[in-house]
Amino acid sequence: MSESDDTGDTPRPAATGQAGPRRRTKVGIVGAGAVGATLAFAALMRGVAQTVALFDVNAAKVRAEALDLSHGIQFVPMARVDGSDDIAVLADSDVVVFTAGAKQKPGQSRLDLAETTIGIVRSILPRLVEVAPDAVHVMVTNPVDVVTYAALQVSGLPPERLFGSGTVLDSSRLRFLLAEHTGVAAQSVHAYVVGEHGDSELPLWSSATIGSVPVLEWRSPGGATALDAQTRARIATDVVQSAYRVIEGKGATNYAIGLAATRIIEAVLNDERRILPVSSLLEDYLGISDVCLSVPAIVHAGGVGDRVEVPMTDDELAGLRASAEAVRSTARRFGF
Repeated sequence: MSESDDTGDTPRPAATGQAGPRRRTKVGIVGAGAVGATLAFAALMRGVAQTVALFDVNAAKVRAEALDLSHGIQFVPMARVDGSDDIAVLADSDVVVFTAGAKQKPGQSRLDLAETTIGIVRSILPRLVEVAPDAVHVMVTNPVDVVTYAALQVSGLPPERLFGSGTVLDSSRLRFLLAEHTGVAAQSVHAYVVGEHGDSELPLWSSATIGSVPVLEWRSPGGATALDAQTRARIATDVVQSAYRVIEGKGATNYAIGLAATRIIEAVLNDERRILPVSSLLEDYLGISDVCLSVPAIVHAGGVGDRVEVPMTDDELAGLRASAEAVRSTARRFGF
């Protein structure tokens, strides 16, 4: 949105020259639950696309969500909102975000959700590919790494055009906690969480920085090390447990993942080549293959591109490999 306070009452200056037509863009969202509806709202607020389309098997729910969002169109960049229980509503989407899945209950791990969610993916994804054959597909539903791997097998799509939201949200949680601890803006913290989007994920402390200062060298006002091993361990645990605390208190996480997924969509639609820790199929990434896992990768109009081989300590690499095995063993349990 423009930073101007123009409300539309003041005439704008006449345009000079003849602008060409703006490329029409469409975001499709599978699932009109808490995450899907919040994602649609975030996409509209940020002016991501000209059309936002919601698909859900609950006809009354999806139409109500689309109508509610449409009533606020006056207050966001111009767009159209559609909602239907007919998958054709997603036809010709540029990006399709898959949020449908079993709802995570308090105390339940993301991996416990796998069986139900994979069944939903099996039934819907082939039809999605039919109606939106050229779309980039982003899996958000949990457990996202296993679901992304299953979706690649079910859909037959090339790995660059189907990937998961991965640890984009976890990395944001890490940056927030580091910013809170050190008293700087979260936007000045640069740090990644890699591996599974779940209990075996790990922060890459060795490459994390605040401004241009390595996190491990950041000093408190008194000159002491601000992030000693104990503090880092506490923050890492808080990142992993964040979702569980939110779910226990309100039943679902939706705002932060809605914003995170919207940021991924923007990177695709705007061909930004932005480095984001999305979950994608790895092939010989630091010796890790045949598993969907989050590592920093270049996200562009074609989907996920080159994976960035971030320097890691021996312990970090061992942690990443252990995380890969945890995800891989779960995928095997479901026949993948």
